[in-house]
Amino acid sequence: MPENIKQKKVDDLVNHFWKHGYLTLSRKFGTYLPTPNNIGKYEVDVIGKFKKKYAVGITLSENDLDDPKLYSKLEFLATRQSKYSSTKITLFVGVPKSSLSKAKLFISNLTTAAQKNIKIVGIADGKESNWGWILNYWLF
Repeated sequence: MPENIKQKKVDDLVNHFWKHGYLTLSRKFGTYLPTPNNIGKYEVDVIGKFKKKYAVGITLSENDLDDPKLYSKLEFLATRQSKYSSTKITLFVGVPKSSLSKAKLFISNLTTAAQKNIKIVGIADGKESNWGWILNYWLF
């Protein structure tokens, strides 16, 4: 996947963090913020904080939803707790809008403890542009 599409997906996930009041602590493809450290052996795209709650964000493609190793990754990341206060960390999973139902079905196979901490976010597929709805408005 080209870097600019990955960056766009991470940007969409960061925008979702901001809309929900999270302060971005680290993110991939950022200019001023550091790249997040791996959590366990897994890479994450965004780490944020809202008051005393922490959140971790990852982006997935349609091909990632077919990977059987993804179950262990989501299970591991969704059951993390903060280091000192032992509060549960919310996991935001950014998936293409066209794959939302597939992602919900995928997550329904995880344990209930993991399901409670996962929030699915619909992000751009990379095929669509931000200006598509404006062009459709003017053309039709």
